[in-house]
Amino acid sequence: MKIGIVGAENSHSIAVAKTLNVEKACGSARVALIWGETRAFAEKAALEGQIPEIVKKPQDMIGRVDGVMIDHRHARYHIPVADMFVDAGMPVFVDKPFSWTVKEGWDLLIKARKKGIPVTSFSAIPEQSAFQKDFRRQIRAAGKILSIETSGPCDFKSKWGGVFFYGIHQVDSLIKAFGTGVKSVQVVKASKGNPNAVAILNYEEGGAIVSMNFIAQGKSAFIFRAFGEKGMAFYENKYDPNPYLTGVKKFLGMFRTGKEPFSLKEILEPIAVLEALDKSWKKGKKVNIKQIPDI
Repeated sequence: MKIGIVGAENSHSIAVAKTLNVEKACGSARVALIWGETRAFAEKAALEGQIPEIVKKPQDMIGRVDGVMIDHRHARYHIPVADMFVDAGMPVFVDKPFSWTVKEGWDLLIKARKKGIPVTSFSAIPEQSAFQKDFRRQIRAAGKILSIETSGPCDFKSKWGGVFFYGIHQVDSLIKAFGTGVKSVQVVKASKGNPNAVAILNYEEGGAIVSMNFIAQGKSAFIFRAFGEKGMAFYENKYDPNPYLTGVKKFLGMFRTGKEPFSLKEILEPIAVLEALDKSWKKGKKVNIKQIPDI
């Protein structure tokens, strides 16, 4: 299986290429082509990931690979490129975050479903084996979850999309662990001179309340704590020896089978939450989230 990667400024492009081309961790699957935002980015990724060819334009990959990974740092560039490959009938994995707006993401996914083209996107954090096995076991044992706390690095002023750039890890992990159904968000900024922020998220009626810490300044790991009727669950992110391998296997499996690992709602609700977080941070008020149909 031949893979193309669009985008080389993100370290993930090198990591995925090393996993497939250097470690040969997924059978015969290889990254065959790469396009970079600059020639220097592309050359670095090609050298370190042993990628045999750099293309001049993303569309030069059409018809030459079996699937495409889109890997820009800023989410605003993801959907226009993904749309081009969906139109060409090629399966697509979009590295986090999936889209810059819910609307553009919805339009692409609906088009892809009508054409029968598989598309997916996810954060690597909930793909780690400790998250999948130990944390999920703790959550089940805790019973109905009433309150949740999360923390992680994130800067609302990031030039790569503000809260979208690293906030996706906390939000996607929250939804993967506790399900969809977030109804509202409200961001509270720290005092002047402190760039950190806290958000309160409410699930639909009867669901959990969530406090989400965004650490722009200060050392922070991705941490998740849940309080249930029978007990509590705690997880501090622990990366696998190769933190990308499980995710790579997941999107390669989709390329091979055409079966998407996540529903439309699971892909788009994190984007809806991030949009609401950004709006709340800018306007200083609670923002309600329009529910996404699960089709």
